[in-house]
Amino acid sequence: MNRPIRIMSIFCMLLFVALLANATYLQYFQASALNSHNDNKRVRDAEYSRKRGAILVAGRSIAVSKQVKDQYKYLRAYPEAREYAHLTGYYSYIYGRNALELTQNAVLSGSDPRLFVNRLSDLLGNSAPKGGSVTLTINPQAQKAAYDGLKALGPHTEGAVVALNPSTGAILAMTSTPSYNPNKLASHDFNAVQKAWNKLNANPRQPLLNRAIQNIYPPGSTFKLVTSAAALSSGRFTPQSPVPGGTSLDLPQTTTNLVNENGMSCGGNKITLTQALVVSCNVSYGYVGLTLGGETLRKQAEKFGFGEHYFDDLNGQVPSRFPQHPDPPQTALSAIGQYDVAATPLQMAMVASGIADNGTVMRPYLVDEVRAPDLSVLDKTTPEPFRSNVISPSVARDLTTMMEAVVQYGTGTTAQIPGIKVAGKTGTAQTTPSRPPYAWFVCFAPADNPQVAVAVLIQNAHITRSEISGSQLAAPIAKAVMQAVIK
Repeated sequence: MNRPIRIMSIFCMLLFVALLANATYLQYFQASALNSHNDNKRVRDAEYSRKRGAILVAGRSIAVSKQVKDQYKYLRAYPEAREYAHLTGYYSYIYGRNALELTQNAVLSGSDPRLFVNRLSDLLGNSAPKGGSVTLTINPQAQKAAYDGLKALGPHTEGAVVALNPSTGAILAMTSTPSYNPNKLASHDFNAVQKAWNKLNANPRQPLLNRAIQNIYPPGSTFKLVTSAAALSSGRFTPQSPVPGGTSLDLPQTTTNLVNENGMSCGGNKITLTQALVVSCNVSYGYVGLTLGGETLRKQAEKFGFGEHYFDDLNGQVPSRFPQHPDPPQTALSAIGQYDVAATPLQMAMVASGIADNGTVMRPYLVDEVRAPDLSVLDKTTPEPFRSNVISPSVARDLTTMMEAVVQYGTGTTAQIPGIKVAGKTGTAQTTPSRPPYAWFVCFAPADNPQVAVAVLIQNAHITRSEISGSQLAAPIAKAVMQAVIK
């Protein structure tokens, strides 16, 4: 064989090997991803002709497939559409899936490898394949309290609520407003679906956005819990340590001073760290931030989960943020939850949860149990720590006592529950003069035996700027959620 023919033969052989390798890669390694892709029409048509599994809360379906008399045989329906929209997501022939309909699609559609025996049995029995069911950790009373609380602030309110079980990480409530009706996207009237989709995406208030996990916001004074944790853990501060409490703090490297929210003194030139948290003193916490340094604050924030991805039961979790290498003035502002600090409501609920659980932050989860169509259990979530020793048990106890004082006689009195000790922290985060502040409240209860940790964010309530505060807007919602869990 002459040399040109030999080269051509080797080249053709390499092309053949590459073709086999690509086919193997597509059919084996990428099969699952291609099958679950929203644009896969063949798979989508097959899915639409079978009964999709239910999504359940306390035994009640919040997403179910109803038999209909058209070519698709089944229609996805959401009985409590708006209350659970950001959890169930939507199941649309045109626009695919979102939220649990996306992340749990393999089980719900019946295509999960663990359902192979069920599919084989259906095939041999000439029965249509069916999907499995997904049971959530949601406490329906807590979810209703959170949803109703946001609704009560008015039809134009933008905000979110997250409630966790501190000892397990189970999500007891998660809601975001404005919400939307996923039934309109699941319809088989595709012209109506397109109109609904266009209207939702044209809405500047972003109703499809799950504000609990998919956007970050300045946490304001609720971040003082992280600063307090760093201060107490450093050994340089105790709850009774004296800190500046005057009307302003001279910031280095700038002529601008740090002032308190109301421009007044926090109770004297020197107050205790506990009193500083009780009255939410910016001057005190700016001083603490400067004393500790930006690196110490950043490390403490990262222990609680800032900068991390830790939640996969829903798509789109955005990591919270603490600035890298802030200068001294930026450090002082960061210590009070301003400058470039930004967090999701889920993240701030995890901060409260970590304090409540003696310094252990549990990994949050929404899916409690997955079952096959025959109701056999395919999977049950086992709680696991996300971070251990975020703070020591003794620091957690001191910080809990300080947070109790906030609710007993400080800025968080609107969260008081008769006969129950509540530990909490308010926050009002300034942004720009053109938009209203963000109102926050984070808490847990009972403080001596925590069952629930809550974070409430009010991004916009469309009320007078002077009426916006964490105590007035967010704390009453958190109180209702805590009461729903504790009963």
